Amino acid sequence: MNYRFGLWMAVSALAVAGATGCATKNWVKTQTAPIVDHTGQLEDKTAANGRAIRDTDERAQAGVKQAQAAADNATANAQTATKAAGDAETAANDAVHRADSLDSVVKGLDNYKSMANATVNFGFDKAVLTKDDQAQLDSFAGQLSSAKSYILEVTGGTDSTGPAQYNYDLSQRRADAVVQYLAAKYNIPAHRFYLIGIGKDNAVADNSTADGRKQNRRVQIQLLSNMSGETQQTAPAAPTGAGSGR
Repeated sequence: MNYRFGLWMAVSALAVAGATGCATKNWVKTQTAPIVDHTGQLEDKTAANGRAIRDTDERAQAGVKQAQAAADNATANAQTATKAAGDAETAANDAVHRADSLDSVVKGLDNYKSMANATVNFGFDKAVLTKDDQAQLDSFAGQLSSAKSYILEVTGGTDSTGPAQYNYDLSQRRADAVVQYLAAKYNIPAHRFYLIGIGKDNAVADNSTADGRKQNRRVQIQLLSNMSGETQQTAPAAPTGAGSGR
């Protein structure tokens, strides 16, 4: 009897232990399953975030390269435009004869005679043509259509106010203003111009009076035609005494 009761107790204990073990395993499984699922979701999100970061980085790099290419292209275009403008200015300056006197650049000047002339005056320390100045130059240019084998002597001057070097410079700028206007509007070839800046030298009026100083702030344009019908010229001489004026 005691033997049977002990056996029954042993079997019951084993049964309870087995049941408890199964229950424990099931509980662990139910608790760990969400953790496994959550870990998998995190891995998926991490992978997705990684792909998104790579995509964003690639787009950013592409944008940077595109912007850099556009900037490089704009810089190249600006450099090309600057060079073209510089070349044009150099060509224009080289084409216009600049000298202290016409005799130094034109052979056989005695064969030329004056056909017409004009004078435009400037304000104090100014080198800009007014509408009246332009109208006067327009009237003068009307005579060029019938001129043959001609050259234009353009002489800029200033009054005696200010340093000599500054006045030479200003006289050149005043003469340049006249040359640029006539060349641009009437398609006069640059090689026909002989530009001379005399500063305050060779005054045409008394600098001690306001009216005299006004007359000296001028550009004189003279139309010279070759009486022999041919224009013989040497290479333009480099200007000496280039400078400024008022």
